[in-house]
This record gives sequence, C-alpha cells and structure tokens, in this order.
Amino acid sequence: MAPKFEGGKNIAMKVPAHQYDRTVAFYRDVLGLDPVGGPTGDAVGFRFGANNLWIDKVAAMSQAELWLEVVTDDTEAAAKTLQEAGIARCDDIERLGDDFDGYWISSPASIIHLVDARGESWA
Repeated sequence: MAPKFEGGKNIAMKVPAHQYDRTVAFYRDVLGLDPVGGPTGDAVGFRFGANNLWIDKVAAMSQAELWLEVVTDDTEAAAKTLQEAGIARCDDIERLGDDFDGYWISSPASIIHLVDARGESWA
C-alpha cells in the first residue's frame, strides 16, 4: 500500500546571519504575527495562518531558503516511494534527533522538505 503524504504545519525560513534580525523584526513588528514557542538560540517561530513559520539564523548561508514539512503515515514506505521517484535524500543537511522518525529530502526544484511521521512534527 502506498504511503499517504500531506503538507505539515511547519515552514522553516533559513536566513543568513546578516539578514536575521531585520527578518525577525519584519514578521514580529511590521506584520505583528503572534509568536509560537519561544526563541531557541538562533530560531524563533510565529503563527502563520494555519501554519508555523520558523526563522532560523544560519551563518554559512548567502541567501534565504524556505524549507517545508511533509507528514506521512509510514516513513519507511514513503522513503521507498520517494527513492523510486528519483527524489534525493539529504540526511546530512541538518541533524535530526536519533529518536526522530523522519528525514530530509530535496524536491526537483531544490526545495528542502522534512518528511516525518504524523505527530512527530516540531511545535
């Protein structure tokens, strides 16, 4: 049986260090979005409609990227389906906890996606 995929509630914006403070201020002060969770080092979250928008400071980046979450009912079957479709797995891009049931992939357009088990998602 094929795994079921759905969009997750989390969007991560990876922002270069030199753009981080102004980007956070835009979402917090200009748009007035409600915070979700609390600042965790170099990351802050905001409610973004039905989603959570996480803004992460990444020192080694030159431009911002958006990363999306996809949830599935079966991460192992999903990995097989994605591999058969030629989708690149990117586990080294950012460490997930050893107990986390998920992994990173790159779409054909080079958009990073976190594929995780329904209920595993952050916040």
